[in-house]
Amino acid sequence: MSYDALRSFADSWGLLLMVLIFIGIVIWAFRPGSKKIYDDVARIPLKKDPKD
Repeated sequence: MSYDALRSFADSWGLLLMVLIFIGIVIWAFRPGSKKIYDDVARIPLKKDPKD
């Protein structure tokens, strides 16, 4: 593939693909069932170390 062909793909379908992936990740992160999981993960640094 030449540079011009790759550039043309990146300017059209590549951009569309990246936007769709981004939207999918945002929807996945803000889905209704994920709040509890993210709250638990956010508290990990504050949990007491079991070795103490």
